[in-house]
Amino acid sequence: MGKVRYRARMVDLPLHTRPREKLLSLGPGALAERELLAIILRTGTNKVSALGLAEELLAFFGGLEGLAQASFEELVQVSGVGPAKAAQIMAALELGRRAQTTKVRPGVQILSSQDVARLMAEMVDFDREHFRILLLNTKNRVMSIQTVSIGSLASAIVHPRELFKEAIRRSAAALILVHNHPSGDPAPSREDIRLTGRLVEAGKLLGIEILDHVIVGRNRYCSMREEGFFPATLVS
Repeated sequence: MGKVRYRARMVDLPLHTRPREKLLSLGPGALAERELLAIILRTGTNKVSALGLAEELLAFFGGLEGLAQASFEELVQVSGVGPAKAAQIMAALELGRRAQTTKVRPGVQILSSQDVARLMAEMVDFDREHFRILLLNTKNRVMSIQTVSIGSLASAIVHPRELFKEAIRRSAAALILVHNHPSGDPAPSREDIRLTGRLVEAGKLLGIEILDHVIVGRNRYCSMREEGFFPATLVS
């Protein structure tokens, strides 16, 4: 007779330690990352509970930061994670990224490059270059945030026509350019510098000033204006 294998189940845990019950009684802030992930997963496998599977996922990707950057193909490589669970994880992480952007609602005033980096913090986790613009009114308050282009691992193609189209429609007084470097290093490339110069000149012709170009990296950012990469004619 073979050995009997018992499935580790969440219902076998003491009530006060079950992630869902703990969240309901103490709030989501009281839960560890593995507990929050277990709630998203809902179920485990025949060999491990949802909590155990959450721990394996975090270990496989080196923590939440790595998990946030994982592709669908990478997620399903983890034993116990099929297409449905991979989709649940990706959907939950995307909601978190979108909430990070929308929590700073239009109308916030931009007073420094740090304000821009904070507002665009979600871009740190993107695995491709995203190019965005902040449309500002005359008081430097955000009217809208637009994604102009989503590119490859190394670059995003930006057409001035598309960039300024929404700015003209919304009668924006100024713009701030923002894009991320998936490598984590926010230092501007030669193409970043050339592109910024072209866009600044185009903005001058349209009467729309580009105040800065902020590049978001891993735990740091670069303000091209503050670092001296902006065209000299616009530096105040």
